[in-house]
Amino acid sequence: MIRFLESLQFVLFVFFTAAYAYQMVYLAVGLLGRGRKGREDAPPHRYAVMIAARNEQNVIEGLIVSLKKQRYPEELVDIFVIADNCTDDTATVARAAGAFVYERFNKTQVGKGYAMDFLIQRIFQNHGRDTYDGFFVFDADNIVDQDFVTEMNKMFDGSDYAAITCYRNSKNFCDNWITAGYSLWFVREGRFLNQPRAQLGINCAVSGTGFLISGDVLREKNGWPYHLLTEDIEFSVSCAVEGRKIGYCGTAVVYDEQPTRFKQSWDQRMRWSKGFYQVDAKYMGSLLRGTLRGGRRGFSCYDMLMTVAPCNLITVTAILVGLVVGVTCFTQPIYVMYRVLRLLMHITVMTVMGLWCSLFCFGAISMLCEWKKIDGPVHKKLLSVFTFPFFMLTYVPISIVALMQKVEWKPIQHGVPLKHREE
Repeated sequence: MIRFLESLQFVLFVFFTAAYAYQMVYLAVGLLGRGRKGREDAPPHRYAVMIAARNEQNVIEGLIVSLKKQRYPEELVDIFVIADNCTDDTATVARAAGAFVYERFNKTQVGKGYAMDFLIQRIFQNHGRDTYDGFFVFDADNIVDQDFVTEMNKMFDGSDYAAITCYRNSKNFCDNWITAGYSLWFVREGRFLNQPRAQLGINCAVSGTGFLISGDVLREKNGWPYHLLTEDIEFSVSCAVEGRKIGYCGTAVVYDEQPTRFKQSWDQRMRWSKGFYQVDAKYMGSLLRGTLRGGRRGFSCYDMLMTVAPCNLITVTAILVGLVVGVTCFTQPIYVMYRVLRLLMHITVMTVMGLWCSLFCFGAISMLCEWKKIDGPVHKKLLSVFTFPFFMLTYVPISIVALMQKVEWKPIQHGVPLKHREE
């Protein structure tokens, strides 16, 4: 019994170390590299901006204003808003700010993926299928730097990218431990995941907002056929499987608003966790087959496989197996029972401490490297490094509940004051 528990601990340690060792290479590349640059002489392309909004009257004007202030030919950027199942004045506010607005009311097909597909079909019908070279995707609570479109255009021109993602920063990084947890993760994602991927020729992953999709891809797909709860991850995985490239532009910055209340954060991350399970169910076989191809395309599939793999559940399952073994020890002599329970406690504590230390190191390195890009007082920025592991560990109960519970898309209330970056 004791030997079984020790073997289980060793096998899991070896498995996770081997499976994620490649991210140490990402870490080194992220520390040493500066990221790829686009073409400085890139001619301007014509773009459509797509904003899916549900009851976002408090913030949508700020995004549209920041898009109108882009240092890019205004006549080449059209802004489209899909007011999706809104019960407030989102559509009115967006029209007044200068956007083309379509309204959608559908209580059956709920979610951003369906809203985006609806909007793309309307753009194709009313503005032409071949009018736009690329389509930007933003959330209504975003604000973009003035050179966002220019920088993305440099990376997009002359490339074979199906999509390009950006550097995702936050409007409210230091509001509390919840917003700091989200924000530090997205900063790490840009610097130590997507930037190294791009430098190594591995597919990046789009993350919810602030990305550019090639018009050719949407025309070929005849819209947006990604309707799972995490349609962004579904798209990223689909690109890896199909051999489409996703790039990264670290000089294009979007400022996102993070939930400030734990209940909202729980609901949002429940949707994300459930969406990951949906992606697993739909694409796991394709990712495994893609991995076996080898080469950069095969490694892109492997990277996406490790991104969506339900590792939290594997860890929790292993602990539960240990608990079951621990219960059986009550039929053994007292000295055996004591040794088994002590070992089980040791394994549990070491697992949690190992996760906490790993997350702390990732958070600390990300904060140190991106310190100047993060707004907030020094003491709050330092404190966020220590609270980051606790925020990430709350994914464990969330992932368990998401597995057993039906999850539906729920809107997140936004309202951080407007803060357009002019520097």
